[in-house]
Amino acid sequence: MNGCHDDDWLISRFRFPKAISSWKSTELGPGLERQTARSHALPVPIQVLTTLGFLATGSFQRELADRSGMSQGALSHAIAAPGIYGYDAVNQAHIKAQFAEIADFPNVIGAIDCTHIAIKAPSEGEYAYVNRKHFHSLNVQIICDAQMCLTNIVARWPGSTHDSFVLTNSSVGNRFRTRQQLIARI
Repeated sequence: MNGCHDDDWLISRFRFPKAISSWKSTELGPGLERQTARSHALPVPIQVLTTLGFLATGSFQRELADRSGMSQGALSHAIAAPGIYGYDAVNQAHIKAQFAEIADFPNVIGAIDCTHIAIKAPSEGEYAYVNRKHFHSLNVQIICDAQMCLTNIVARWPGSTHDSFVLTNSSVGNRFRTRQQLIARI
């Protein structure tokens, strides 16, 4: 994958324009650069763009890895890298403490919001992509931790989709629903 692809190509395959992947590459670069005994380390922009594409589309790792010219194992390693997708039960207490320190708001494990990413009008179902501000977009849900590291991205819903629907139909929404069902049984 070379650097000359335009935004349309990048959005069609990874769901993000060059500006977003460049910004995240700059932010995450120091934590993602690796020394290797092999000829070349996996470049940070490719790690970031491919991980964002995986999180945004829910595609199989092999499919996204093939698009980026890497192995499925390399993508799996990139996804697990601290700073891209580094949330698990072990560091939950630490994340809660960080949010409490920032805003004096207890028991927060992530900040969530949706934003509209402008797109060209699609040829099918065009009206569904028109948002409340009357432009074509994807409604993208993003969750980050207290260090502003992305922990979840959903970029699959048309601009007319309500934020609550995006959350309810995401993996995070499913986890909350499952947890509520477990608590209700107790």
